[in-house]
Amino acid sequence: MHFTTEQRLDDGVLEREFTLGEIPGILWTPATSAPAPLVLMGHPGGLAKMYPRLAARAQAAAAEGYAAATIELPGGGDRPRLPAVDEARADLRRAIQAGEPVGDEVVERLVLPLVDQAVPEWRATLDALLALPGIGGPVGFSGGVLAIAIRLAVVEPRIAAAVLFAGSFVPRSMFDEARQVTIPLLVLLQWDDEGNDRQLALDVFDALGSPEKTLHANMGGHTGIPRFEGDDGSRFLARHLK
Repeated sequence: MHFTTEQRLDDGVLEREFTLGEIPGILWTPATSAPAPLVLMGHPGGLAKMYPRLAARAQAAAAEGYAAATIELPGGGDRPRLPAVDEARADLRRAIQAGEPVGDEVVERLVLPLVDQAVPEWRATLDALLALPGIGGPVGFSGGVLAIAIRLAVVEPRIAAAVLFAGSFVPRSMFDEARQVTIPLLVLLQWDDEGNDRQLALDVFDALGSPEKTLHANMGGHTGIPRFEGDDGSRFLARHLK
């Protein structure tokens, strides 16, 4: 892990951009000397575009005493494109714009390559982050592509809890993996999400095997998550990371 930039934000949070091999990312650490629990922040790709929202989430996490980190998705931002994934994404958008059902085959072509590449990258990043001074466990996950979070929750024992956004398609072939998830979950669903399949999202929630799982469904489109859900997410993580 190589840090490439460093700046101190207004609230004292230290923001450092890094690279891990070819993977770019950002780490935010609170202004404290005590080892901080870590929250991994997922997003749908395009780190530069997502930066304002990610930085706000990270500063909110730092106010609770957590370090926060994110990485760019495979094929996102300045990373090499994934032509097959881009083609599947275009097929999905055409189906949604035409008001047609999105076929399982399209979802698998779009999501599975991202899951297969992103999850090992997240695990390598976690190895590097936990080796840094000032960062300790436990570890939480927040946001992101739902299918990536599901795979990560199954294979990564260091993740203790997750706040997930049910705003992306999950291949039905991953439902068996969803049943293997056991960590506590808070799942957010936008009821009128114009780019998602509500019933599929409900089916995924039903399949998740966690003994402690909570679904918060709110009216509104994809980007309309109420601000108070951030407070609920903070309380949820505090129960499991502190």
